[in-house]
Amino acid sequence: AGRFFYQRLVEFMASGPMWAYILAHENAVPLWRSLMGPTKVFQARNSVPDSIRGAYGLTDTRNTTHGSDSQASASREIAFFFPEFNEQLWYQQEEPRLRCGQVYYNAEERVHCV
Repeated sequence: AGRFFYQRLVEFMASGPMWAYILAHENAVPLWRSLMGPTKVFQARNSVPDSIRGAYGLTDTRNTTHGSDSQASASREIAFFFPEFNEQLWYQQEEPRLRCGQVYYNAEERVHCV
């Protein structure tokens, strides 16, 4: 709020469906930001045309995707979009199972190591 592009951004964000995900990886924030490409679409198209924003971004406000800029921002945004999600509990119970190697997901039994 308070930024010159705020109203445009809110209108764009409310203009259609959106999907929010929690990405789990040791380096999730920098890896996702790399896949997205630069925030400025013109820069993304010229420097990283195969990035998400380079391929699908329309304008700097309508750049197709969002990613947290730090772990602290990610924690805050996860709490906003997924209020029932307990990040600390996930790190205690679920995250160690993801470190066991290749995994597959079964909705009834959760995550399993191969």
